[in-house]
Amino acid sequence: MTTIRKGQAPAKLARNEFHLKFVQSFYDPAFDAVSDEIARIEEIAWHNYVDSHKAPRTVKAGPGRADPDYDLSVEWKEASDRLAAAERRQKDPATRSRVLVINGSPRNDGSCPGENSKSWRMSEMARQILESEDIEVDVLDLSRITSEYDLHIHPCKGCASTSMPLCHWPCSCYPNHSERQTGDWMNDIYEQWVAAHGVIIITPVHWYQAPTVLKAMIDRLVCADGGNPDPSSTHGKKAAEAKALELGGWDYPKHLANRAYGLVVHGDVAGVDGVRRALADWLTWMGLVSAGTFGELDRYIGYYESYAESHDALDRDVDFQAEVKNVARAVAHTVADIRAGRVQAPDPRLKGPRPK
Repeated sequence: MTTIRKGQAPAKLARNEFHLKFVQSFYDPAFDAVSDEIARIEEIAWHNYVDSHKAPRTVKAGPGRADPDYDLSVEWKEASDRLAAAERRQKDPATRSRVLVINGSPRNDGSCPGENSKSWRMSEMARQILESEDIEVDVLDLSRITSEYDLHIHPCKGCASTSMPLCHWPCSCYPNHSERQTGDWMNDIYEQWVAAHGVIIITPVHWYQAPTVLKAMIDRLVCADGGNPDPSSTHGKKAAEAKALELGGWDYPKHLANRAYGLVVHGDVAGVDGVRRALADWLTWMGLVSAGTFGELDRYIGYYESYAESHDALDRDVDFQAEVKNVARAVAHTVADIRAGRVQAPDPRLKGPRPK
C-alpha cells in the first residue's frame, strides 16, 4: 500500500471563529429581531460542525452494493437513482433524441452586468434549430449561479488524485452539511448530461480560459470519467480502501461515452482556438464523439471593437449566426448516426495500456 500523506488540512475553527463566520449570513438589521433564535440555531450548527455531520440522513446501501450494510447518504442515493433512470431512458431506442445546450457565460441581465450574454442568444439559436429537427432540448444556463439565490457549483476537492475509486459517481463530496457546503447544483446537472444524446457547449473566452462557471462544472464532471458508482466499496472517503481498489485493477468507467458533442467558442481579442481545442480534447477524452468540422466553431465577434457594441456586432455577423446554427445541425445529425449505429467513439474494442 502506498503511503497516505497527511498534514495539510487546517484545524477546525475555534468557537469564536465559528461564530464570526456563522453570523455573516445575518448581517442585515432585519435579522436583529430574531437574534435569540439565530443564537440557538448557531449552537446546533456548531455541534454539527464539531461532530462532522456531513451526511446527517442515511439509508443502508442494500443489495448489489459492495457493503450492503454501509450507511449511504440519502441525498447521494436519490441522485444516483435519478442518474440510473436517466441512463435507462437515454439508452432506450424508443425515446426521442435529446440534446443538452450549455450556456457557459456568467453574464445575464438579472445580475451586475444588467444585460443578456451573447452566448445565451446563441444558445437560443441552437435550441430553435434542434427543435426544428424534432429533438428534445435542455438548456443549461450556467449564468444562474451569478443571479439565483443560494445556487452553487462547489469546487472539486480532487479526490481522483488520491485514488480514482475515491471519486464517486455522482460526486459524494457535497452536500457537506457540517461545513454548510450546500445548495450544490451538480446533481441536477449530472442528470441532464446523462439524459442527453448530445451536448453543445457555447461559451466566451475569459482571459484565455473557459469562464469560471463553466470550468467549475467541468472539474466536477471528473467523476463521469472513471468515477466509482458504489461509495460503499470505499466506505465513504476511506483513502486506503480506495487506493487498494485502484491498485488491484480499476477499469475507469466512462459514464458519458458515445454522446455527440458540438462547440461554439467566441471572443473579442484572443484565445478562442485554445479554449476550443481544450474543450474538444476534454470531451473526446471522456469518450464523446465530435460532430465534425461543422460542429466545432471558434470565432471572434467584433474583433477589437468596443464591449458596449458587442451585441450589435453579433447582429451584423449573419454568417457567424449561420455557423452557430450549423453546429446545432451537425450535432443533430451525429446524434442520429450514433443512435443508428453508424458512428461510435474510435474503436471501443481496443484497450489502452495506460488506462486513466
